[in-house]
Amino acid sequence: MVWAVLGAGHWGTALAVYLGRQGQVVRLWGRNPQHLPGGSDASSLSPVFPQLPWPAGLLVEPDLAAAVAGAEGVVLAVPSHALRGLLARLPCQGLANGVVLVLAAKGLELPSALRLDQVVQAECPHWPLVVLSGPSFAHDLVLGKPLAMTAASRDMAQARRVAEVFASDQMRVYRSDDVAGVCLGGAIKNVLAIAAGVSDGLDNGDSARAALITRGIAELHRLGTALGGRTETFMGLTGTGDLILTASSDLSRNRRVGLGLGRGLTLEKVLADLGQEAEGVRSAQALFLLAQRLGVDMPITEQVYRVLYAGADVRQATEQLMRRAARAEHPAASIPARQDLGTEEDA
Repeated sequence: MVWAVLGAGHWGTALAVYLGRQGQVVRLWGRNPQHLPGGSDASSLSPVFPQLPWPAGLLVEPDLAAAVAGAEGVVLAVPSHALRGLLARLPCQGLANGVVLVLAAKGLELPSALRLDQVVQAECPHWPLVVLSGPSFAHDLVLGKPLAMTAASRDMAQARRVAEVFASDQMRVYRSDDVAGVCLGGAIKNVLAIAAGVSDGLDNGDSARAALITRGIAELHRLGTALGGRTETFMGLTGTGDLILTASSDLSRNRRVGLGLGRGLTLEKVLADLGQEAEGVRSAQALFLLAQRLGVDMPITEQVYRVLYAGADVRQATEQLMRRAARAEHPAASIPARQDLGTEEDA
């Protein structure tokens, strides 16, 4: 089976290597041929994974039409801001009959604030789409460490098809039909990871991080369900699971953005030092706009937005969160229990 992986950054390259290990023939495409693996050192995966030797079954293809020609599966692993442009260039007439598109990117489009699955459906409405998401780092995947993902599609036969290709002793793949929830979880958690990084950059401690992650889950659930996702999805791998990973590990680019801001660096300096995409920076703007539009309370997300886009001081942002009016942790459960027990009406 031939697969095309579009996007030669860390995540796209890791997925291409993984599929090759699964016995697939893989063509890896990137928008900048000079940055494709093998360009400067054909014996390794430089520049993205220079420590790893070139794997069997991986082909680098700088021509987009040639990369997707005859492929039975096309993995979309480009940053959110590049997705629509890539899809507009995709030579649909060159796609094989029965091809499945696998969305492996996370984030929201700006300025539309659309989920990325909505972008794919708008540009490629005639091809089945499966979203592959979950708590996973490219570093862990390419080194063969165990992880779990979710394959989500409105067509469960397609979700099963993709799950069977990606499942292995290294990767456990679950299935879901909640495409909206899976995409939203992957976008919202990046913004909350920035907040967790800020907290740790301020040296607020482990207790503060735990509280922030927990209240972040509440925000994820409030906005996610308002936008059509399901509670069980946000409590699963692509919601809570992905948030825990991204907010807790220094391998997370979004967390590292927050760490830098918490330590007093400017956003420009942090992003320059990072040298990679941090989807949470863009998603914060889209999520803030969505929350305002829908009237959904998202205080952590709001403060991240104000730090990133309104020049708010990180310490003042923390103080704003701590000084919010007291409220029940679970408002629906705050109704006092009835005391008139034992009446005939209650029997």
